Amino acid sequence: MTKIAVIGSGTMGNGIAHTFAQFGYQVNLIDINQEALNKGLNTVSKNLDRQVAKGTITEEDKTKTLQNITIFIDLKSGVAEADLIVEAASENLDIKLKIFRDLDAYAKPEAILASNTSSISITHIASVTSRGEKVIGMHFMNPVPVMKLVEVIRGYATSDETTELVMNLSQKLGKVPVEVNDYPGFVANRILMPMINEAIYTLFEGVAGVEEIDTVMKLGMAHPMGPLQLADFIGLDVCLAIMNVLYKGFGNPKYAPCPLLVNMVMADKKGVKSGEGFYDYTHGVKEAKPSAKFLS
Repeated sequence: MTKIAVIGSGTMGNGIAHTFAQFGYQVNLIDINQEALNKGLNTVSKNLDRQVAKGTITEEDKTKTLQNITIFIDLKSGVAEADLIVEAASENLDIKLKIFRDLDAYAKPEAILASNTSSISITHIASVTSRGEKVIGMHFMNPVPVMKLVEVIRGYATSDETTELVMNLSQKLGKVPVEVNDYPGFVANRILMPMINEAIYTLFEGVAGVEEIDTVMKLGMAHPMGPLQLADFIGLDVCLAIMNVLYKGFGNPKYAPCPLLVNMVMADKKGVKSGEGFYDYTHGVKEAKPSAKFLS
């Protein structure tokens, strides 16, 4: 397995492409327009520069990594020869289903189709293909070149052979793969997102302010980042999408997204990506906002 295709050049996609390319794999990075691809490659280059500055790689390593990445706008051409295709598009079911229908038609029969989804059912995604045994989840963590964990999610039809191949491949990338079964949120987000949602409720109900909540979790529970800052980093729209998957999947009111989270996403306050979330990032640094702004 030497040829990799990655669909989506955003935060996760360019990180996945970066990681495979750094370990010597030929990577086709695919997106719908040249601007997105240029932005993705620029991010890879800047992240490689950071690694060079830290002394973890050389300038020669950086050059080789970038040479291992080829960009494509045409999906069919980009995936035609790939042994493994990793979809890293938006966390939207309809978008993912369309991509996997196309992949099933364009990819060679023996190719493995993986999704970087953080919550959407692999079984559902596989249902629109004719190769359910070769569809699997590869949920990388952000930032991909740094974080060690890969959640490897088995759909209902995923074969032992496919699972073993993806587990072994993840280890070759210097990652620690953890095999999990296909239920809403898998393991990481089934535990993480309700915690973030509860932190938002704690703010919404006036128990404490943003910085106070984050400080309690950082100093009291040894979290490197408070849950509200982490939500901003992930993207509040992504947090909401995952909570909705959990709520719909389990039908349990404990997974209902906090109304404050819903309102902030509707108001386009999505965190770091939009310049404002629970903190303000418009000046390029994290700044506190008045807590009264969030109260119910």
